[in-house]
Amino acid sequence: MMFKTLLSVIGAYKLYEKWLWHQVKNGGKLEHIAIILDGNRRWASGKALDPWLGHEEGAKKVEDLIDWCQKLHVKSITLYAFSTENFVRPENEVEEIMRIAEEEFRKIFTDERIHKNKVRVKVIGRINLLPESLQKLIIDVEKATKDYDQHFLNIAFAYGGRAEIVDAARKIAEKVQEGEIDPKKVDEQLFEQYLYTSYMPKQDPDLIIRTSGEERLSGFLLWQSAYSELCFLDVYWPDFRLIDLLRAIRTFQKRKRRFGA
Repeated sequence: MMFKTLLSVIGAYKLYEKWLWHQVKNGGKLEHIAIILDGNRRWASGKALDPWLGHEEGAKKVEDLIDWCQKLHVKSITLYAFSTENFVRPENEVEEIMRIAEEEFRKIFTDERIHKNKVRVKVIGRINLLPESLQKLIIDVEKATKDYDQHFLNIAFAYGGRAEIVDAARKIAEKVQEGEIDPKKVDEQLFEQYLYTSYMPKQDPDLIIRTSGEERLSGFLLWQSAYSELCFLDVYWPDFRLIDLLRAIRTFQKRKRRFGA
């Protein structure tokens, strides 16, 4: 009886997924989706597991997300994986997160999907705060994909939105001091050239999704999110499903974007 019930639930899920897919596939296209990957620790806690096991499951979910976004023809993805504030977590948890990050970047380095689909991979944040072995691996991945321009995968790691703005302001101040930039020429367009995301064809996300039920940006893409649509989902990141992504996109497609007008 339980098996039949399970099959019924799975069948209903697949039908709902196909229905949502049909709804969004002909709607407005998203060029850039950003996601705050929240809830890994609470997911693990709810299952009486060690916190880093939640991070491992969350990392696996990213692999699914890349496939889903490819099928939806989303050109750019930016993922908030680890903030500068996260360094204050217990030392053993931070060490495990760094270990998981190294494993994932090794997978990315040899992932056929990345090279077949010409995905440029970049880590945005204060990379100098990371372990040297992870820094080297990040550099290798970025070098291997630097000439790709069909898709973009940004991973915000050791990232802070205020830190990004401060770093951009510092670079501009240095160039002003060196006489390379006229202070009168500093405007929004010039400032954007010094953000971590400056290499992208579209820096501003169309849609920002946060999982776990929390309803705040927590410093994520503070500059770039000025006119992004926001969607907060009451699901922990390891439990994120294709239907959650499709529902968020459907919500986006139903909204009328005014860009301050």
